[in-house]
Amino acid sequence: MYGRFRFRTLFGRKGTFMSQADGAKWISVAAARDAAQVGAHVEIRGWVRTRRDSKGGFSFIEVNDGSALANLQIIAEASLPNYDSDIANLSVGSSIVASGELKASQGAGQATELVAHSVRVIGVADPATYPLQKKRHSYEKLREWAHLRPRTNSFGALTRVRNQLSMSTHQFFQDEGFYYLNTPIITASDCEGAGQMFRVTTLPLDKLPLKDGKVDFSQDFFGKSAYLTVSGQLEGEIYATALGKVYTFGPTFRAENSNTSRHLAEFWMIEPEAAFFELADNMALAERFIQRLLSDVLSKCQEDMAFFDERVQPGLRDALAAVLTKPFEHLTYTEAVEILEKSGQKFEYPCSWGSDLQAEHERYLTEQHVKGPLILYNYPRSIKPFYMRCNEDGRTVRAMDVLVPGVGEIIGGSQREERLDVLLARMAETGLHEQDYWWYIDLRRFGTVPHSGFGLGLERVVQWVTGMTNIRDCIPFPRTPGSAEF
Repeated sequence: MYGRFRFRTLFGRKGTFMSQADGAKWISVAAARDAAQVGAHVEIRGWVRTRRDSKGGFSFIEVNDGSALANLQIIAEASLPNYDSDIANLSVGSSIVASGELKASQGAGQATELVAHSVRVIGVADPATYPLQKKRHSYEKLREWAHLRPRTNSFGALTRVRNQLSMSTHQFFQDEGFYYLNTPIITASDCEGAGQMFRVTTLPLDKLPLKDGKVDFSQDFFGKSAYLTVSGQLEGEIYATALGKVYTFGPTFRAENSNTSRHLAEFWMIEPEAAFFELADNMALAERFIQRLLSDVLSKCQEDMAFFDERVQPGLRDALAAVLTKPFEHLTYTEAVEILEKSGQKFEYPCSWGSDLQAEHERYLTEQHVKGPLILYNYPRSIKPFYMRCNEDGRTVRAMDVLVPGVGEIIGGSQREERLDVLLARMAETGLHEQDYWWYIDLRRFGTVPHSGFGLGLERVVQWVTGMTNIRDCIPFPRTPGSAEF
């Protein structure tokens, strides 16, 4: 039907192809909206957003292919051979291929429009059953239609922003000399020691093998208990102590029965790990990383970010630009607790030394106290995992959290404990068995070095930069308690 196609690049735009069938260039809607394209004979492929008919004997068809927020207007004359049979009956959601000439638009808000020489209907969408009609739908309702919500303005824009953040992540760490590492999704190690892990098993759940009254996991596929990973950090440390600097970027899982707007059971984590990095190096890397993400998304996703600024969170772009330009302040955990205790602010959760800071505490510190980005460090050892390096005071560890206005914590990390004797003592404190981490302990036996790293959840940063209120709308297919649809 379309003949053969070969990839081309036109005006530096992505998604430009040459159709050998009729000589028309297949280009994206984003490329077609470029005024430099006026006069070109092109082909557009996409989905109908609206259609309205003129008494003058033609139809205006708004088409989008996901490459940009705004649609491209197609003018289809009544003289087209399939006008009455196909074009005049086009409904929202139908897919079409339109060929014609790009001309300067007479309408406001658009540089170009396509005067169609042909419009072919590829797939119809029954208006009686197609859910995405012209009215606005709530984000909660759109979660029920996760297979269709990418066609809406909000989720198209969000997906493009998420894509840019992902690309910027890879580019940043490559520029910094880090190697991309794929760590296991199935693991026998609980990195955080919290036990909130999804078990992976092939054992028959209706007839579990028992030994001494307990499930005999020696008969399982891996011969031991196995889980979905909560972090690639420990495996990342293996490669950091061989290659110097590595980063992981993959799915992680938490079996935490939480229904808040900030939690998911499946999410994507970015975790760099660097040998010979101490805590100060780690904090500086995190600051540069946040600045790169903000710089790229504000400069390369301008149309989408303008949409979020206008429709989702007014003032969003200015708020992000302020974080980008203001130096990150540093406070110890102890200093932060003193500030909170003297603030006179009434918090839902009381704050005292030794307790974990809540989102309300973090947001007060970053939004009201420093009025900008903030890095807290040196947390109590009693509330942090075993692998964080202990300070000489015996009370704190070299942990750090990056806080930003509007969200609170966006990055969590630490310098890792490189001293064998201290690591073994910390494992004993937290009830971990040395035999389960024998390989991790070996890293301290054979050429140990100071090293550091951090973790950033991609969905958390997507939520921050788009202003979306619920993290379930920041991932294509959210996994939450009681929900694994699609």
